[in-house]
Amino acid sequence: MPDSASPSAGTAPAGSTYNLVFVPGDGIGPEVIAAGRGVLEATGRIFGFGFEWHEVLIGGVAIDAYGVPMRDDDLAASAVADAVYFGAIGDPKYDDPRAKIRPEQALLALRKGLGLYANLRPVSVQPVLRASSPVREALLEGVDMMIVRELTGGLYFGRPSEQRKTPAGREVVDTLFYTEAEIRRVVKLAFELARGRRKKLTSVDKANVLSSSRLWRTIVDEMKPEYPDVTVEHRLVDACAMTLIQRPAIFDVLVTENLFGDILSDEASVLAGSLGMLPSASIGERRTAHGLFGLYEPIHGSAPDIAGKDVANPLAAILSGAMMLRWSLGQAAAAEAIERAVASALAAGYRTPDLLSVTGDATGLRPVGTQAMGDAIVAALGAASDAALGAAGGRPPAEAVR
Repeated sequence: MPDSASPSAGTAPAGSTYNLVFVPGDGIGPEVIAAGRGVLEATGRIFGFGFEWHEVLIGGVAIDAYGVPMRDDDLAASAVADAVYFGAIGDPKYDDPRAKIRPEQALLALRKGLGLYANLRPVSVQPVLRASSPVREALLEGVDMMIVRELTGGLYFGRPSEQRKTPAGREVVDTLFYTEAEIRRVVKLAFELARGRRKKLTSVDKANVLSSSRLWRTIVDEMKPEYPDVTVEHRLVDACAMTLIQRPAIFDVLVTENLFGDILSDEASVLAGSLGMLPSASIGERRTAHGLFGLYEPIHGSAPDIAGKDVANPLAAILSGAMMLRWSLGQAAAAEAIERAVASALAAGYRTPDLLSVTGDATGLRPVGTQAMGDAIVAALGAASDAALGAAGGRPPAEAVR
């Protein structure tokens, strides 16, 4: 994501120490977050900043430990941090739809409690991974989009939301509710992002059926004159879902409501070849000393079937850490260094199992596990730092890499 698309407060001074909450969570969450933390610590050593980490239990592990998916104290600790670094939550033993307590309740409560109203999911395709995507390689040239999903309204939070028994049988109701203010703030963010990228905004709705979508479309059109340099188009969600696979490179910034964004961003993830490749940021309106407060997490789930096997792909978590550096910590150069290191490690042939599964052919590649992939990124960072230091004639690494 270009730096101009990020409302960062600028470059943080050398020697900064950041107060970060990290949430390992369930399943593969602890493994990918451990790899991500290792990369962040290595980056901090190169660029001259550090971290104070505060671990909190959220999700199934919190239910096991405390009887609730998230404690009020842990929400409060997250609220005063510079950012939250999040793994994944979800545990099959809590999958009963009749259960009153579920791990996923914590994530919804965390978003609402922290005022994280927008989820940002950048989708791009590493050139060396085009063959790993189920989509034809010819369609992947130039794919570089940002999906902006409204995060605290819509069906997930509307009331009433309940199942009822009636004389005629069971019935159920969910409520899709939005205020004008909720729509305006996320659309404004999307316009600002588009202005810093390729200046094209796609608003996704279902205005031919839903009243909420008709208001959404109206508000986008009302705001359009404020951004005369941004081209705006409206697409119905079903047509957009089709075009995401047929012509994904035409999109720049997409903005949409909560449910549509949840579905479309997961669909778009197949372009990159694996859920394990895509990071995300959930941001609010509170500013830190260096940027916007946010929660950063890979878009994949807890994948309990592979937990503890050292096979999970940590790159989405590592790239989420890069987004955190850029958006919340004012370390754009360090974020770019991580992104380059990921590209370098992939170009060198390092692959976790998910990136080998499409072709099944590992000829010329280096199959690795979770920890080894994290180590490969750290090594790529170090190699780039050493090369820059040598080219700079022996200046300190932080200056050389910058």
